[in-house]
This record gives sequence, structure tokens and C-alpha cells, in this order.
Amino acid sequence: MASSQPVAPKSAADHRADGPGRGTFLLMSVAVGLCVASNYYAQPLLDTIARELHLSSGSASLVVTGAQVGYALGLVLVLPLGDLVERRRLVCGLTLATAFSLALTASAPDAGLLLAGTAITGLLSVTAQVLLPFAADLAAPHRRGQVVGTVMSGLVMGMLLARTASGAIATIGGWRTVYWAAAVVMIALTVAMHRALPQYRGNAGLPYGRLLASTARLLADEPVLRARAAIGLLAFACFSVLWTSLAFLLSGPGYGLSDAEIGTFGLVGVAGAIAAQLAGRLADRGRTKLTTVVSGLVLLGSWGLLALGEHSLAALLGGIVLLDLAHQGVHITNQSLIYALRPNARGRITSAYMTCYFAGGAIGSALTGVVHSNFGWSGVCVLGAVLSVLLVLVWVDSVITARTRLWELWAVARAATTAAGLLGLIAFVLRLTM
Repeated sequence: MASSQPVAPKSAADHRADGPGRGTFLLMSVAVGLCVASNYYAQPLLDTIARELHLSSGSASLVVTGAQVGYALGLVLVLPLGDLVERRRLVCGLTLATAFSLALTASAPDAGLLLAGTAITGLLSVTAQVLLPFAADLAAPHRRGQVVGTVMSGLVMGMLLARTASGAIATIGGWRTVYWAAAVVMIALTVAMHRALPQYRGNAGLPYGRLLASTARLLADEPVLRARAAIGLLAFACFSVLWTSLAFLLSGPGYGLSDAEIGTFGLVGVAGAIAAQLAGRLADRGRTKLTTVVSGLVLLGSWGLLALGEHSLAALLGGIVLLDLAHQGVHITNQSLIYALRPNARGRITSAYMTCYFAGGAIGSALTGVVHSNFGWSGVCVLGAVLSVLLVLVWVDSVITARTRLWELWAVARAATTAAGLLGLIAFVLRLTM
């Protein structure tokens, strides 16, 4: 049976009382960004890889699919280990293994080894999701939301900058250099984390098989986890709807942008890093209802601007910023709440939540393909708005089910009115400038 005490010199209670220094959490944020980035390096390189290895575009796209399948398996099979295995050893082992999988990709002579390398890298990149509950465990309770927001900022920046860095390095040294460089960085990161992170052992006290089964059981037993998993699913579905369809709009006759120009739109998502910090601080103050309802309504309002964005760049950019702010606001609030449920099961709670979360992304992408081919950009915006309405309804149902005090509903109504007024003002100003 796993020990219920951390193996570090300080006890678990000591860690939660004061927590590590800010530098440790910044390192964890960088680590999260680098781990998640390893799943996105290939996306701007697919054409170059296909030409060098003599692959069709369809075969080359399997590189991305393989990474996604690997990541899904990692969420189910690897992530719960955070509740069983000593955390620093697990994280450092995963990042070192990632260095080898990146090297395998860099040296791949054919499609088979290339796919194997990227799939293994995808599975190991769930290290980012191991680090998030690890940071929550180490943080003092009154700083947990802020710490989660800080570490999540690294994830957002990793997703945003991976494609840009990959394209720039490949232009200078070829696509293989991207993976060799990433492997070296992962080795350096492993050394840094081994020196900086405290030892901390999970206390699930279950064999691995029962640990996996208990992950599903948590969804059945925890109504807050179920509600927040559904909200996260719908939020990431909205995010996926936008980014799956945006390239079609920007490359079409209305804008006619090149692939490189379209890629720069991802940098607009830096707003998500700001939202992660703000939502984390509000969660620490107990304002999770406020952040959820405002984020939900901003998410809904963003689709109105995005609809105008078919013919207005200002409206399109405004809609992208609002959607990313809202998506991250919901996501960070969700994580702050679910991490407070069962401290000894944070790895499994994260596994259950993130599996639902990424299922939402897959659902959003699949629906977008059908809707866009039949109804174009307007249909995509309607789809996003419908998903946003569903998100708000799921949250309202969870609030009413959990507690029906009139003063809470009145506070929600005031927040909703304020958010709606701000959205109306933004839309009015944009309308005047178009």
C-alpha cells in the first residue's frame, strides 16, 4: 500500500501551509508549456515531412491523429498514476522518456517510426496534466487558484508558441532539427525539475487496476465533478469549433490569407493566459459562480462578434479574444473546484475531467466539419452559440440542484446583467467603427 506521507523532508501539511517559492511554480509552468508543445510541433511541418518521406497528405495527417490517440490513452492510463507514484519521480521519468520519443521522431527514416514517435510523445505529453494537480497539492489552500492559473498560463503559451517556434526552427535547420532541439530541452528540463521539485507521494492506497476503475467511479460519486466535466466539455467544444473552422474563413475569398498569416492568429490567444491568472485569483476568493456565469455569457456573446467577423477583421479579432478569455475562465474555475473535492484523488479527478474535456474538443471538430460544409461560417457561429447556451444551462441546473437560496440567484442575475451590458457596449462600439 502506498504511504500516506510525502517522502520529502517536509510533510504534506508543511507544503500546504506555506508552499514552495514562486520560482518552483514558474518552473512547473514552463514544464507544462514544453510538454504540451511537444504535441503541436508537427502541425506546421506536415507538408515538409510528407515531401521528404514521400507520404500523401492523408498519410502525413496521421501524425496529428497518432498524437491525439496517444494523448487520449495517456489521460486514461498514465494520469491516474499521480495518485499512486511519487510525483517528482513520475514527472521526471515522463519528461526523460519524452526526450527519447522526440529523438525517435527526429531520426525516423520512414512513416512507421515517425508515427510511433509522435504517438508515444502524445501519450507522454500528459505530463502537463500530472503537473497541474501536483502544483495544486503543493500550493497553500488560499493560493491554489492563483497557482493553478499560473501553471495553466504555461499550457496556453505552449499551445500558442509551439507552432511558431517549430516553423521558425524548421526554416533554419529543417524539420528534424525541431525534434532534436526539443529532445535536448526536455533533458535539461528533467534535470531542472529533479533539483527544484519537492518529493511528494500520492496516497491512493489502491492497486493500479482498481485505481483506473475508481476514476470512472468518481464521476458517478461527485456531482460537482460531473457538472464541471460537462461544462468543460462544452467550453472546449466551442473552442474547437472556432479553431477548426477559422482557417477556412481566413483562406477564403473574404480574406485570402496565406498559411503563415493564418498561423499568426493563434497569437491572439495570449488573452487566455491573462484569463487564467484572473480566474485563478477570483477562485481563491470564492467567486467561482461569478466567473462561471460571466465566462458563459461572454462565450455566448463572442459568437455574435464572430458572426460579424465574416466581413469585419475587427469583429473577428474581438470575437477570438472574448472566446479565448471565456474558455480559459471556465477551465480554470472548473479545475479550482474539482481539485478541492478529494485531495488524495487529484490525479484521477484530473483524468476524469480531462477525458471529458478533450471529448468535447473531438465532438466540436466533428460537428464543425459537417456544419461548415453545409451552412458555411454562419452555420458554424450558430453551432457555437448553441453549445454556449447549453453550457449556461448545465451550470444553472447544477446551481439549482446544489443550492437554491434566493440571494445566490440574485447575485447570479446581477452578474449576468453586468456581463450582458458590457457585451452590448463592446458590440455597439465595434459597430460604430465598422
